[in-house]
Amino acid sequence: MARQTRLKDRIASGRQAADGAGDKSAPAYYRRRVVKEIDLAEIDRLSEAERHARLERIVGDMIRREGPLLSDAAYRRLVRQVVDELVGLGPIEQLLDDDEVTEIMVNGAGDVWVERHGEGLVRTDVRFTSDEQLMQTIERIVSQVNRRVDESSPMVDARLPSGDRVNVIIPPLSLVGPVLTIRRFPRLFTLDELVANGTMDEPTRRLLEAFVGAKLNIVISGGTGAGKTTLLNALSGAVPARERIVTIEDNAELRLQQPHVVTLEARPPNVEGEGEVTIRDLVRNSLRMRPDRIIVGEVRGPETLDMLQALNTGHEGSLVTVHANSADDALHRLTTLATMSDVDVPFEALRDQVNGAVDVVVQIARGADGNRRVVEIAVVASRRAEEFKLATVAEFASDPIGADRVVTGRVVHAQLPPRVAERLVHGGESVPDAFGERAELERAPEREAE
Repeated sequence: MARQTRLKDRIASGRQAADGAGDKSAPAYYRRRVVKEIDLAEIDRLSEAERHARLERIVGDMIRREGPLLSDAAYRRLVRQVVDELVGLGPIEQLLDDDEVTEIMVNGAGDVWVERHGEGLVRTDVRFTSDEQLMQTIERIVSQVNRRVDESSPMVDARLPSGDRVNVIIPPLSLVGPVLTIRRFPRLFTLDELVANGTMDEPTRRLLEAFVGAKLNIVISGGTGAGKTTLLNALSGAVPARERIVTIEDNAELRLQQPHVVTLEARPPNVEGEGEVTIRDLVRNSLRMRPDRIIVGEVRGPETLDMLQALNTGHEGSLVTVHANSADDALHRLTTLATMSDVDVPFEALRDQVNGAVDVVVQIARGADGNRRVVEIAVVASRRAEEFKLATVAEFASDPIGADRVVTGRVVHAQLPPRVAERLVHGGESVPDAFGERAELERAPEREAE
């Protein structure tokens, strides 16, 4: 009975759009008829594929009996529109089926844009019939992850079952109507595949694998959409299968490749403003779960201090992502975020925490041609409360960009600092040739972070 109720809520959730409710050529008419006539208990027992097939047959029969005379193409399009509204995400379902689409942006009912593999934004001919239909789709999305969106909570982050990230903002904060942004979750890439598509070169892959194997703490830094989560997932493949990993995220998006992974997800407050569980709460709790490694999807607030303390108390080999424009900026941003904690810690002590916690910063960026690349790997060379110092051991040197906007260049390698090379050896890893004594530069020059 509970599952039947959930399916009924999923099909009939939201306010019914008035547009086309009595028009036999409009999806809303058949949606209303199907909700009244189908056996929910029977449909609920079917798999997703079988459910779509059954509904397509039911809707097709209704259109043939009651609908206008349509061409084959128009008939198939109407059937799909009805089924998408019943159990899918309405008009944007067809965009989610397009593997080329990486971003979907809905700016009100009549304005839908997409991005395809970094090729720029393109307006589509996809439309919602009304803001009510768009809100119905939004409510369906957020309800699947126990979130809510209304005037008292007009902004929400959520995810689709596929892992795609969702952000919603509605009136009165949005003046153009409900706004829905979906960032498609990329398929899982291995490090070998990232080498093949130009994200990094082979020596860089071997170096990153050695860093992970030797349990160095790695911060992956980059801008929005740079590929931080994709790289984090790929790096997880180098973690030994025998280790216990605890992941902590606002919205569970990581798909690690190990057998022993515990996924923790933060929870927003309920309607009464109670029951909130923050990233900081989860970081603290993870320390009691006997983790071999802690992976935080992204730090953006007070939880940064707890994470730094965890990394300084024996939880080596952890990975975290942070929004920053450069490896230098990443260290300063971690320090700034740690000051947001309610614990009054002197700035020098925070710098000590960052210097002790972070071993490597990997900067990834999206180029002018839309391709993601590891543009710098820097080792933290400063100690204790010293000013931040970084030693760049790999850096992408870009050629001048021509009219075609295609980015070319090469990776310049440098010799690893002795302290880092010793950690790799003690961790049972070998130093890749490109970063050993035969490196292009005799030694990675240390520089102060600006």
